[in-house]
Parts: sequence; C-alpha cells; structure tokens
Amino acid sequence: MIELIAREAAAGADGRIVMKMNSLVDQNVIDALYDASQAGVRVSLIVRGICCLRPGVPGLSDNISVRSIVGRYLEHSRIFYFGGGGTGERQYLMGSADMMPRNLDRRVEAVVPVTDPELQGRLEEILAVNLADDTLAWELGADATWTKVPTTIGISAQRRFQELAVERARRRREPESLRV
Repeated sequence: MIELIAREAAAGADGRIVMKMNSLVDQNVIDALYDASQAGVRVSLIVRGICCLRPGVPGLSDNISVRSIVGRYLEHSRIFYFGGGGTGERQYLMGSADMMPRNLDRRVEAVVPVTDPELQGRLEEILAVNLADDTLAWELGADATWTKVPTTIGISAQRRFQELAVERARRRREPESLRV
C-alpha cells in the first residue's frame, strides 16, 4: 500500500488516490498520504470510523479530504484506487484490511487487484457515488471536527446503491431481446 501511495507521490499533481475503508490509524500509511499530499497528489478518503489523519492542514495535507458516510446500513467494503502515477495505469484493489496496525501487522488480511474492466467500472461507480453523497456524508476538518456536508443535490449513497442493485437485477431477468 505504501509503495502504491509513493508511486502516486512521485507523479506529483498527476497522481490520484481514493481509499475507502472503515479505519485509518496506521502511522506509516498516514505519513505516506501526507507525503503524497505535499507532492501535489489529490487524495480522497472515505473513512467510516476512526481517522487519525488530519486533512486540510496547510503545508501538510492541503490536498487531502476525508469524508464519512453513516446511514441505516453498515457499508463494509474496502476499495483502493491509484490513478497510475501519471502512467495512465489505473489500479483498483479491494480487500479486507483497514489501515490499522492490528490489521496490517498482526493479522492475515487480503488485498487483491481488480483487473476486469467491468468490475473496475463498478468500483469506480461505488467510489464516485460515495464522493458525491451530500445526504449522509460528513467531512473531517483540519481541527479534527466532523461537519455535515450541506445537501445541495440530494444524493444518498445508500439509496443510490439500492437503485443500482435493482437495475442490475432487472437487466438479468429481462430477455436479451428486450434490453436497451
């Protein structure tokens, strides 16, 4: 994970990182993300629970945003996106590990690359919906306080994921000749 973050940092402003997890506590990962931010990489973190990183601190984490989406359903996926470090090689990973010492140092966790273009599209959609949510989302400030994201469009990630699941189920049930 740290090598992938460093790759994006080496690309500077051409780098891009989006990480979705339940917790971000590991100091090495946090330091690597700070380094990436200082190099100009735009970093978007979706952290449901504990986050020890401070976003938006001038000179340290100017390019990092942290949001949390808390709603009716416990959303448990861990998705990691790296924009290719300027090479155009976008990389998606998913797995079981949160960025915590107990997960990274004392457990057996799995993180696997997702290479199928259709599945990458689904992961991209999940991350985009989470980043667009303005109904359930909260943003972490440089002062370690959480502020509710103002609702302007009315996008609820949980509602949108339900709609997408229903759409996929309908497409699977329709005869091929009726699909648009």
